[in-house]
Order: sequence, then structure tokens, then C-alpha cells
Amino acid sequence: MAKHASARAGKHCTHWIGGKPWSGVAARQGDIYDPATGQVTGVVDFAAPDEVDDAVAAAKEAAKTWGRVSLARRATVLFAFRELVRSRSGELAALITSEHGKVAADAAGEVARGLEVVEFACGIPHLLKGGFSENVSTGVDSYSLRQPLGVVAGITPFNFPAMVPMWMFPVAIAAGNAFVLKPSEKDPSASVLLARLWAEAGLPDGVFNVVHGDKVAVGALLAHPDVAAVSFVGSTPVARSVYEVGTRAGKRVQALGGAKNHMVVLPDADLDLAADAAVSAGFGSAGERCMAVSALVAVDPVGDELVAKIAERVGKLTVGPGADPRSEMGPLVTGAHRDKVASYLDSGVEQGATLAVDGRAHPVEGGDGHGGGFWLGPSLLDHVTPDNTAYTDEIFGPVLSVVRARSYADAVALVNASPYGNGVAVFTNDGGAARRFASECEIGMVGVNVPIPVPMAYYSFGGWKASLFGDTHVHGTEGVHFYTRGKVVTSRWPDPSHGGVNLGFPVNS
Repeated sequence: MAKHASARAGKHCTHWIGGKPWSGVAARQGDIYDPATGQVTGVVDFAAPDEVDDAVAAAKEAAKTWGRVSLARRATVLFAFRELVRSRSGELAALITSEHGKVAADAAGEVARGLEVVEFACGIPHLLKGGFSENVSTGVDSYSLRQPLGVVAGITPFNFPAMVPMWMFPVAIAAGNAFVLKPSEKDPSASVLLARLWAEAGLPDGVFNVVHGDKVAVGALLAHPDVAAVSFVGSTPVARSVYEVGTRAGKRVQALGGAKNHMVVLPDADLDLAADAAVSAGFGSAGERCMAVSALVAVDPVGDELVAKIAERVGKLTVGPGADPRSEMGPLVTGAHRDKVASYLDSGVEQGATLAVDGRAHPVEGGDGHGGGFWLGPSLLDHVTPDNTAYTDEIFGPVLSVVRARSYADAVALVNASPYGNGVAVFTNDGGAARRFASECEIGMVGVNVPIPVPMAYYSFGGWKASLFGDTHVHGTEGVHFYTRGKVVTSRWPDPSHGGVNLGFPVNS
């Protein structure tokens, strides 16, 4: 990140605070790149602690009234926001492609999956229904309710600049909170468009705010006494740090970390179906997904045939600029990240793996001026052992590692030995084996002949072990609970004829 961004930059992306763009002058900025060309296309302002304070102050003031707005009115604003996002989804997807690099169809799919959470949050009048028990004791009734926390924050990664924020803020805002978003500085423009759409939908000023930046902004949010809860998605080391710092400051924290998602292929599986799934899940969005399949476990004796089928499919993939409709896979998000991912091809071979497909040689098709882009084609490492860094590390790129297992039991043991527990898939035609696998694997999200088992919005997303710090997953019912706190009211309206003092311990009667 540049301390002062390049003078060649075009667009200028700034914070959204109190219902409008920030009008100050940033002491620090960062460059925004087009990953397909490697060229700087704009600059983004980096927040100092003062800007974070301003955003939190605006949110705190707005939360005082927004939390008392009727559920019917909140749902109306959510429905209006949904329609605006739908109508501008093409524009939003194009912004994502221009800054992240993913192909247009993948960007459109990201927006669609984010909208599912908005639609879920539109049902907030039902989602916040409490319980009521009449006459729990003589003349006494009890009921439960859930109330907003106040100001909550979201810290989100580069790989899904629209979807991951939309995992968080629709539910938080629908529940009556005000929200401060700190998106990735690598692709910040989608968050500002979403802020503008919230304003058009009638959301009061200050209920949704955006601050851009790096660890300075993150640290200020984690330390701020008026931020009640923080949601985070990113790498495991940072997730652990966010959780520890945030909880030490007395905040409620859900921090989703990294992953090493396995796809186990049993001997009875349809190998053509499995090969299609491995390529789709391993190389979609250039492998920059927390639910991407990065480790394929081939149970003997299917390994050789499966690897051949995957290699054949990989060779036919079209790699090119995300805006080109012919492209099936785009570039990586930055040059530094591309170089790090590519380094695993050499180090993996040095540690005993076989390089079945070298993505560095994959042609880049379509578009003009992409020679300086951040390109790495789909790559396949075979005979990877569990101690190989290509297996142990979260590569977060288009590198699929194939590990051989002698039996079903060995495959399950390999999956469960991983420190990560985000997602896993099993491919089989045996219902009993699939049911047993779903029960025995120590993973938060499981797919049966589904390579990327991301739950629908009305379920909750999250892993186990080092893939989640905190007790609550995002969106779904668990998301509603994370952004609210429970209260139980016990009431009695005495009969006018009743009276008298009783100093005894209260008991049910």
C-alpha cells in the first residue's frame, strides 16, 4: 500500500459517514488496481482513528432512534433496499470484476447470494418473535424478547466485496442496530455503492457507515468502547487476533478464519461428476474462496483415473479478463498474491509432489492489454503428502492438491486431523457411506455430492476448529441472535382485592 497513492489514479473512493461521502483529506491512501491489466485505476482513502470515531459516533446517534423504529417500517426499508440492489446488480457486479478480477458470471452470482440474506432479513418481524407463557405462577405471566445491541461493526475480506458484507449488515440493521463496515482496501467500491443504495431505500443517516483502510482502522474499531459487537471474515491468524483483542475489550465477536476444504472421492463415485465438481470448486473465482476445494482426497484405486480426468478439463478452461464473457477464470487480486500462490508449485514439487498441471503455462485469452495482469492458470499437484506445505497452508489460489488415501477410514482421519474445519464434501453413490461421513467428519459444513456446501441464508454459515473463533455463525437464526440480546419479562397485574406483605422467598404456586 502506498502512503500517498499514485497520481495516475482515476476514481477516488472515500468513506461513507452519517449518510454522505466523507469530505476530508486523507493522510494516507492506497491504490486500486485492475487485476486483469495490473494498472492503477483509482485510489482509496485510508481511515485514521478520527474517521473511525466519526463513523461510530454517527452510528451511535442513529442507533438511538433506529432501534425504536417499528418492525414493519424496518422491513419496508429492507424490501426497498432489496429491489434497488436487484435493479443495480449488473453495475455492482461490474465494480467487483473491475477491482477483484473475478469473471462477470461469478460476480453476478456473488451479488445474488448476498441478496438471499437481504431477503431473509426482510422477515425480521417473524425472526424477532419472542415466546409467551401465561400464568407461569398464579397471576404471573412471562415473555421473552430480543433487543438490538447498538453499534456493531463488520470487517470483511477482498474475495467477496459484496456478498460477505451482505452476510452481516442486513440482519444487523433489520434487528435495529447501526452498522460500521470496514471492507477490504483492495476492492472498496462495491461497499460505497451499497451505502448509496441504502440511502435511496430510506435508511436514516448514520445507520450504515463505511470506513476504508488497513489495520489502523481495524484496530480503532476493536478498541472503540461504543462498538458492541464485531463480525470478521479473513485468515485464521488475523481472525484469532481479532477475536482475542475484541473479546478482551468486552465485545461480542464472531471471527471466521481460514480453511483447507477437502473433497473426498470414494471408489464408487461417478468420476466424471467428481472431476467436474473438483474443477469448478477448485478454480472458480481463481480459487480465492474460503469454501474452495483445495485438497482432493482420492481413495484407492481411483486416483490415477480421477487426476487424468481433472487434467483434461483444466486444459480446456478459458482464462482471461473478467469482463470478457468468454472467460471462465480471471486473474488473482494482486501481483504479490499471485507470486505467493505460484511459489507453492515449486515448493510442492521440492517436497515430493508431482506437478500434473502447471498453470504458469496456461494461455490467457481475450481482451487487450492484459500482459501485465496478475495471471496464474489452474494448477494441479498430485501425490501431495499431508506434511507438504501445499497441503498444510491455505494457499487461496488456483492450486488443487491431490492426496491419495488407502481407505475410507484413512480419508476421514486425514480430514479430521486438519486444524481447519470450514467445509468438506464427499462424492459417493453409497447412501450409507455418505450418511456415516456426514456424522463422522469434524467440519462445520458438509456436502454430499455437492462440492461447495454453502448454506442458504436461512441456515447459518460457519466452520469448526481454527475456522471459527466465537460461538456464533453468520446469518440465519444464529446471525439474528448474534446481533441481539435476549430479555425475559415476568409480570403480574394484581387483582385489586389482593394485598398483604410476604417476606418469604418467592416460589411458584
